[in-house]
Amino acid sequence: MEVVVTGRHIELSDRFRDHVAEKLTRLEKHDHRIMRVQVEVESERNPRQHDRAIKVELTAFSKGPVIRAEAAADDKMGALDLALDKMAAQMRRAADRRRVHRGRPPASVGEALAGMETIDPSAVDDEPDGAAVEERHVGPITVTGDGPLVVREKSHVAHPMTLDQALYEMELVGHDFYLFVDKESERPSVVYRRRGYDYGVISLDIDLEP
Repeated sequence: MEVVVTGRHIELSDRFRDHVAEKLTRLEKHDHRIMRVQVEVESERNPRQHDRAIKVELTAFSKGPVIRAEAAADDKMGALDLALDKMAAQMRRAADRRRVHRGRPPASVGEALAGMETIDPSAVDDEPDGAAVEERHVGPITVTGDGPLVVREKSHVAHPMTLDQALYEMELVGHDFYLFVDKESERPSVVYRRRGYDYGVISLDIDLEP
């Protein structure tokens, strides 16, 4: 397993790099298909964030989906341990889900929506009447209110998949939601975590009329 360690706004010693490589070997017992792990260590320059001064992001590449985890602490050793624990937990949950669903047909989005709570965008509260709301521009985006706003744009190639596969990949990246194209309906959809092992699904009906 190849381990690549990079730093942002921080100098990393060879001793630390060797320590990282040794620590990451424990991931192989959860997924023996891992070929490379990219480790990014970033230093937070804001002195008010001293308890989260160091952020470590792990990205594992294997023959299956990409796995990501990140954590922050007041030192790089602590942040590394937290991120490593998160990634190991994500791998265990994904393995559990794979075992539970083995031999069962994949669920469709329609089946998953049965009994699940749906979100009505019109139910979201607007600003109270008479409230003064400041607007500012960050690039092409108009920002309403105080922010802060972090703009980070990503583009991914979407391969249609079943809901079961989307849930599996969401567990691997450790996010609370996962955007995908449903293989059955061909609609853009988002699966999101609710409580425990309960999930919700939001799908879009594309209206091409002006």
